[in-house]
Amino acid sequence: MFDLDRWQEIIAVLRKNKLRTALTAFGVLWGILMLVLMLGAGTGLENGIKSNFGGTATNSFFVWAQRTTKPYMGLPPNRSFRYTNEDAIAIKKIPELDVVCPRNQIGGYRSANQVIRGKKSGAFNVMGDYPDVLKIEPKPIVQGRFINDLDIDNQRKVIVIGEYVKDILFEEDENPIGEFVGINGIYFKVIGVFGTHRSGERARDETKSLHIPFTTFQKSFNYGNTVGFFAITSKPNIPASEAEELVIALLKERHKISPDDQMAVGHFNLEKEYNKFMGLFDGINILVWFVGIFTIIAGAIGVSNIMLIVVKERTKEIGIRRAIGARPATIISQIMLESIFLTTIAGYTGLVIGVLIWQAVEGAIGEGNGTFANPQVDFNVAMIALGVLVVTGAIAGLMPANRAVSISTVDALRTE
Repeated sequence: MFDLDRWQEIIAVLRKNKLRTALTAFGVLWGILMLVLMLGAGTGLENGIKSNFGGTATNSFFVWAQRTTKPYMGLPPNRSFRYTNEDAIAIKKIPELDVVCPRNQIGGYRSANQVIRGKKSGAFNVMGDYPDVLKIEPKPIVQGRFINDLDIDNQRKVIVIGEYVKDILFEEDENPIGEFVGINGIYFKVIGVFGTHRSGERARDETKSLHIPFTTFQKSFNYGNTVGFFAITSKPNIPASEAEELVIALLKERHKISPDDQMAVGHFNLEKEYNKFMGLFDGINILVWFVGIFTIIAGAIGVSNIMLIVVKERTKEIGIRRAIGARPATIISQIMLESIFLTTIAGYTGLVIGVLIWQAVEGAIGEGNGTFANPQVDFNVAMIALGVLVVTGAIAGLMPANRAVSISTVDALRTE
């Protein structure tokens, strides 16, 4: 392995026909490069999709009220109903649940409300929330603080604004903490500014909102004890779908809704959506490795064919070496080492080129665009790919090596 003469011989053999060596090496290089590019693309797509979740708890689900579609207990269909604070108390008693957050929004889902500050104004989402909402939808606090329990208990007129809201209502170098913003003629004191873990358009959408203590929201905007919707997480090791069924059944019972009415209780299960994406990416990774490995094997077959030609060209040389006492193991190891050396150098070069390409792409796209982000190749995966190269290189040299020692010494010496 560390014999200098042996390595000099390997270099001499490969340099003897430079074009043939280069083309053979390119086949291996291309195989590992394609594998790295496909792995990086898969990782970038997966990271982009995950960034759209913005760190939201993947065991969470959301429940809201819609109209009934079936008669039940003497009540007609097409009946509207509302959730209340008492529903929240009942839901929190379900042992399978971890976090239960009643939430309200002025105007309902996707509605915006005019918010003013001096001569500036903008249309933003105004939410009534509990502090625990950060356990479901984490938001980095960049200035001040978020809502706390004292704000809830004392019904304080305070508000936390998103970075986008700050950019619209305040000057660039102005500190918003302690200032007031107006909503429907009611003024709230700014106590914090939050950012987002999302990227692209979703980042802007998330920071276009403001959060008021839930109790303050109900009192200030005459919501009484109305709850717009619930954000809920299940306890660890309990599927969110199982917990979701328990919550829906309870709400149907409390509001006299038919158990067969599938439309009255609106719901969205993030765990189901997340698992769908993860299943998709598992399939993509399997496909990438399948295609990549076979591309590398195709390159290794090229190496094996070239080594067969090299062995044929060196038949007389091999015969002379065996005649003067060279053992078959020495001949085999020499041929296999040449094959491993060629595939490893070519493969490592392809690996480096692939990593450099993704580094350049990552620098160009920055934090991503919401669907593609951070297209890196995991170090362990790179080492596995390199290990596969070494193995394929050894296999590629095995047949030519056996061919070399299968020729009798006399026949080898007679070869012209």
